[in-house]
Amino acid sequence: MPDVTAPLANERFGAHHIAPDAHGLDFYAIDRQFQDLMSLYLEPGLREAMTPHFARLGALAGTRLDELAMIADRHPPVLQARDRFGRDEDWIDYHPAYREMEKVAFEEYGLHAMSHRAGVLGMSEPAHPLVKYAFTYLFVQAEFGLMCPVSMSDTSNFTIKTHASPELKRLLLDRLLSQDPARMMKAAQLMTEKAGGSDVGAIETEAERIGVGADGIERWRIFGQKWFCSHADADIALMLARPRGAAPGTRGLGMFALPRRLEDGSRNAYRIVRLKDKLGTRSMASGEIALDGATAWLVGDLAKGFKQMMSQVNLSRLSHGVRAAAMMRRCLNEALLAARGRRAFGRALFDYPLLRRQLMKIMLPTEQALSMFAFSADTMSRADKGDRAAANLLRILTPVYKFRACRDNIPVASHTLEVRGGIGYIEEWVTARLVRDAQIGTLWEGTSSINALDVVQRAVGRSEGHKTLAAALRDRYEPSGALPGQYKGLLTGTLDRVERFVEAVAADPRQEKRCRQAAGALYHATTAALMAWEGATLGAQGGDARRLLLSRLVLEHRLAPHDPLALGDSSWEEEAMDLLLQDKPVPLAKAVSLLG
Repeated sequence: MPDVTAPLANERFGAHHIAPDAHGLDFYAIDRQFQDLMSLYLEPGLREAMTPHFARLGALAGTRLDELAMIADRHPPVLQARDRFGRDEDWIDYHPAYREMEKVAFEEYGLHAMSHRAGVLGMSEPAHPLVKYAFTYLFVQAEFGLMCPVSMSDTSNFTIKTHASPELKRLLLDRLLSQDPARMMKAAQLMTEKAGGSDVGAIETEAERIGVGADGIERWRIFGQKWFCSHADADIALMLARPRGAAPGTRGLGMFALPRRLEDGSRNAYRIVRLKDKLGTRSMASGEIALDGATAWLVGDLAKGFKQMMSQVNLSRLSHGVRAAAMMRRCLNEALLAARGRRAFGRALFDYPLLRRQLMKIMLPTEQALSMFAFSADTMSRADKGDRAAANLLRILTPVYKFRACRDNIPVASHTLEVRGGIGYIEEWVTARLVRDAQIGTLWEGTSSINALDVVQRAVGRSEGHKTLAAALRDRYEPSGALPGQYKGLLTGTLDRVERFVEAVAADPRQEKRCRQAAGALYHATTAALMAWEGATLGAQGGDARRLLLSRLVLEHRLAPHDPLALGDSSWEEEAMDLLLQDKPVPLAKAVSLLG
């Protein structure tokens, strides 16, 4: 017989006062902004074909995946150094929850393979970048740590396809692109050493040539140590090492593929020395590796190892931007639920002006990152088809996106924890993990400073990518009949001002200290222009024009002079905030009236 007193006991002790969280929700169904942008950027036939898969993963992310992620975070992987005979086999034990998430990512959805071959989820050709990153976006709202091995497998597949010899491709590609767990090879990328993190040219690991085998593959021995190796037990790891006698710096580095086990099944000559006890991404194994003459295969041109690795790093940077967008979306959902479901001093938290302003500090960067995700993935699709202007555009979008979205993710997660309150600090709630995991985005694939320097000194200073970017943005919003001419002029004036600023920073070595400011300005100008076009287009179609309001907020709060002590009239902003925080579409006419 059921215990009918239990609900009464719960009510008596105040459980009904605790606001709900997003667990149990459908992360696709509740995300109208994501659905709207897919309708804008994805070709209708492809969108129709993919929508059932998006919906299925969105429902899974909010339920089973979310549950598994919480369990895996509490039970991190464990390194086993020796077997019972005393042999140095060093393998890693994972909790069953992590293995179940791997099954979803690799076997069911083929996230590592879908952009490299046809057949995944019934697609007749490799997946459009928007499709691949859409699945990443939905998955990461539940689990962030596993997406590192998934992303490294995906980008390593690109590197092998693009740069490896035909013989090495024959040996590896079928297994790297398989969804069959009995054949599948998962990949990693090993770069960081004690001597060199961001300073890749300081790498000390050495390579010694063995020769070309009967299979036509060139083999080398690798000696050294790798210091921060995520996905430490990958089946194959792409890495940089310096051939003995090669030039110093990045010019002397070659790229190699290091197998966990050799072709005869024997263990390769390297050890996982220990696993890192990390702040976040606890579900995934990161460790230190010692290489004692380990066999590796040469990948591509020995003299172009660093350049080849950077093509993989840039793909990972774009993935990091998408992952930050996903985590911020989860943060926004959590903050809204907490604010609407919690009462204090006789009112819902949602009704307090300070709290509403805090919610907007979460919403605005979340929507900026979503627009950058859609635009960057759409640009990648055109670049993949040989569009050189799109390739130049993607070259600047990638570090701009990685720089700002990963930085924004940190305060967004912190704001969300504060909205939830004290229980948000407790590990039973997802907010604590979101705060921990957010930190890594500014470290993996280059710190904020490294990415800002890449934007200004290379993408702007050498390639004039900012001009390509400004032209692409104008091509989006200028033809729009739904966007008022006065606001178009404001966007154009802002883009011109940002162009001049980043050019001045790039031209003067004394201005290096402003590279972060320049990269951030490019991001904010880009997202303001994109959201203006998106909101106007959706509104003209009879849909939600709220992104127009978000566009103006970016201009006002990210790119306009601001006196922190001024008490000016911001009635338009209060009205815009009311509209944005309501869970219903904003009509185009209303959004246009608030553009100013």
